[in-house]
Amino acid sequence: MTLSLRAPLMTVAPRATMAVLSLIGVLVGWEILARALASTYLLAGPVDVTRYLIDNSGLMLRALSVTLYEAMWGFVWGNLAGIALAAVVVLVPRFENLVQSLALVVFCLPLVATGPILRVLYGPGLGPQVTLAALAVYYTTFVPTVVGLRATPSTWLDLVASFGHGRWKELTVVRATAALPYLVVGLQIAAPAAFLGAMVGEFTGAERGMGVLAIQAMRSLDVQATWALATVASLVSILAYLVVGGIGKYLWPDRPSIIMASPAQNDGAGRGAKWLKTCGLGFMTLGAVLVLWWGLFELFDVNSFFAKRPMDVWSYLVTSPKALEHRLVLWEAMGETMAFAVPGYLAGLLLGAVLAGVFVLMPNLAGLVLPVSIALRSIPIVTTAPLIVLCLGRGAAGTITIVAVMIFFPTLIACLQGLRQAPGQILDVFNSFATSPLRTLFLARMPAMLPAFFASARMAVPAAILAVTVAEWLSTGTGIGNLMALTTSTSDYNMLYSSIAAVTGLSALAYAAVGALERVVLTIYAPEQVR
Repeated sequence: MTLSLRAPLMTVAPRATMAVLSLIGVLVGWEILARALASTYLLAGPVDVTRYLIDNSGLMLRALSVTLYEAMWGFVWGNLAGIALAAVVVLVPRFENLVQSLALVVFCLPLVATGPILRVLYGPGLGPQVTLAALAVYYTTFVPTVVGLRATPSTWLDLVASFGHGRWKELTVVRATAALPYLVVGLQIAAPAAFLGAMVGEFTGAERGMGVLAIQAMRSLDVQATWALATVASLVSILAYLVVGGIGKYLWPDRPSIIMASPAQNDGAGRGAKWLKTCGLGFMTLGAVLVLWWGLFELFDVNSFFAKRPMDVWSYLVTSPKALEHRLVLWEAMGETMAFAVPGYLAGLLLGAVLAGVFVLMPNLAGLVLPVSIALRSIPIVTTAPLIVLCLGRGAAGTITIVAVMIFFPTLIACLQGLRQAPGQILDVFNSFATSPLRTLFLARMPAMLPAFFASARMAVPAAILAVTVAEWLSTGTGIGNLMALTTSTSDYNMLYSSIAAVTGLSALAYAAVGALERVVLTIYAPEQVR
């Protein structure tokens, strides 16, 4: 009995010690750097942040309670929507590709531009914040739930069929049970994402909340307030991430790794057939988006002054006398945004993958740094963006860094999980030939990492767009994010809807392009992953 209890304690103790040491190191380094840069008024250390929070505890608690309330309801509704969509995919397989494509398109909507439209539609109140929180989480729950529903052992399904039960009983009794560990994985990512969505909603005209205080602190150049708000938001997001993950680990110790995109699959069709199928799905998705866009506005009889229909955007960009001028403004802004988003996206992916390889080669370093990295992956970008702008300025360096930070931490965690998925038998073969760790990394672990890397790369596309538009919206004064902010303030809804359509379409196309690249790469280097 004593030995059985001692083993887990001996396993957990080093991890807890590493986590504590990492936290202490971060706090000490933060305070030292803040004191060294005291004359620059760029960085507030833990001591100053703590003092500010004590002096303004009432204000912070009131704002935090509002944002948490919004995030909670967004978390509930968004996850219910994600679970419902996953159930539809399993119950009606013929609609699977269309439902997944529509879910992706909605997920690619730029939150910073969707907020002002929701503000007009809802009017005053919490509606926009709750809706944006729901939009931020539903896809992160939808994808793992679909994977979990499909992970049901065939023997369970055969047993249900032997009793003559249909697909509904199969879904609610058997598949739902198998999907629960995967659902918890999605909920773990969704918890901090809901807080992010609520804060973005508060940026777009709310009267109370953490986002409102963040805007006020940035405009007044209040460094202590900016760092204090970022610290509180980060701690809340990290705590939500760890609590949901802890519950999942307690209930399902062998729960799956975080899967944020379905693996690439090869259906055996020829290249021409695949191309036709892809094009057909693209046109179906586009048609469904246009019908839903037009139909919802018509159904609720929304005023066409601020609720532009697809034909309004088409006229604005194609057939109106000033269509060319409008397109030039839009393309110029998109070009400015891509000039920052693409380098930041690639830098975040590269740094995350490289550092994951370093951690595999140097496990002691991983034990020290990884706990901090896992925590930092849940920090909302709306809190880190102002801090990075304070330190690096409003130019290219600050914006690219914001995008890279948004991409880096999820990529690091995903790639590290992928590197650890290398089959033990293959590693034993390399060890038997006394192969160096570096060679084993490239020849054995890297192929096993590729699916996780590309899953992260796909999810990073809308994340990069969110990061760059938030930076442009809040501080840089350039790019499509700034254009959407200007058109919102001037009620130029034609340009606003055109910007949303352009950003959403570009994000969805880039997501699909990364998926196509994934299938090509996996076919060459890890063909077993696409069979």
